[in-house]
Amino acid sequence: MNRMTDFSSAPEDGEREALRQAACAPGEERLFPDGSWVSSPEAYKQALDNLRLEIELIRREWKSAEGFSPIEHIKTRIKEPASIIDKLSRLELPPDLNQAAEHIHDIAGMRIVFPFVTDIYLLLERIGRHPDLRILQIKDYIMNPKPNGYRSLHVLLSVPSELGGRACRLRVELQMRTLAMDFWASLDHILLYKYNRKVPEHLQEELASAAGAAGELDRKMLTLRSEVLFFSEEEEKRLAEQQPEPQALSHNQILPDAPQHAVVRSEPERRADHRYRRGEDENVQSSYPGRKSTSTSSN
Repeated sequence: MNRMTDFSSAPEDGEREALRQAACAPGEERLFPDGSWVSSPEAYKQALDNLRLEIELIRREWKSAEGFSPIEHIKTRIKEPASIIDKLSRLELPPDLNQAAEHIHDIAGMRIVFPFVTDIYLLLERIGRHPDLRILQIKDYIMNPKPNGYRSLHVLLSVPSELGGRACRLRVELQMRTLAMDFWASLDHILLYKYNRKVPEHLQEELASAAGAAGELDRKMLTLRSEVLFFSEEEEKRLAEQQPEPQALSHNQILPDAPQHAVVRSEPERRADHRYRRGEDENVQSSYPGRKSTSTSSN
């Protein structure tokens, strides 16, 4: 069972029309008649550009307020026509406009990689409060990994875009994972491609073992960071206690530079690290006011 929170993942009219213009010949609903995009999927590219801009703004806010950015790197992509057709085939669906609009949610995709697990949920919380980004669906494969060991947080977003000079909204799948999760997922992808999704059993077992090692690495790195931040705070407290009482300065004296703290953390991160030190990290859950989470199986 995988935890899935589904608010509404259906496409809006603007997305259906954006896909029609980019993937179908005039008057037809069959996708990619020549095996490629009929015209450039500009509306999807615009949605990705808009989402990246908002994430970069959040990133800069973090950098300014906290003194560091918890985001390692960001990647975007538009799904290839062959991949869209292949996915429809695996779902046993015909390659037409309506089926793609209803069942292919990740034509536009973004992946954000973080050093630490807790930062993933901090960004999710921040996105949930963003006025222009709507969360449609959450699939949490971090708290509930797939049977093969895959771990990542998938968030389906409705993002502002533009189609023919008019405002519209398109779905973008956002994947958030740590460096260790990303390394494992890259290896899994290579093997799936090499063996045409029929990976030998002994390699599947090795992958599952590697997934466990990646999860343990994430836990150890989070523990190390927690210890470093804890001792940094203790050192700052000790230095503050040793600081002499400030003396009045004459007009010709120059104030010394303020001490530069190594790390400044937000209150949610302090709470997350504190919960982890108490062994409560397994209970971390993302929540949104007025929304209820449901648990269902996920394909």
